[in-house]
Amino acid sequence: MKRQANRGQREVEKWKKYDKVMLSTKDLLFKEGLVKKLMEKYVGLYEIEKIVSKNVVNLKLLVSMSMI
Repeated sequence: MKRQANRGQREVEKWKKYDKVMLSTKDLLFKEGLVKKLMEKYVGLYEIEKIVSKNVVNLKLLVSMSMI
């Protein structure tokens, strides 16, 4: 039973500090004039500042992307 449940799973990628990653735009908020369907799926190459857990990392984002 366990073997069948784990069949579709894959290993979690091992991230390190200072690795460069792309950010998904799926849950980001943008100005009203932009059409989500025509936007890119991923943006930039951002550097990892800190690894919080194996699935959560803090990224060094641009000042213009801050969530104020």
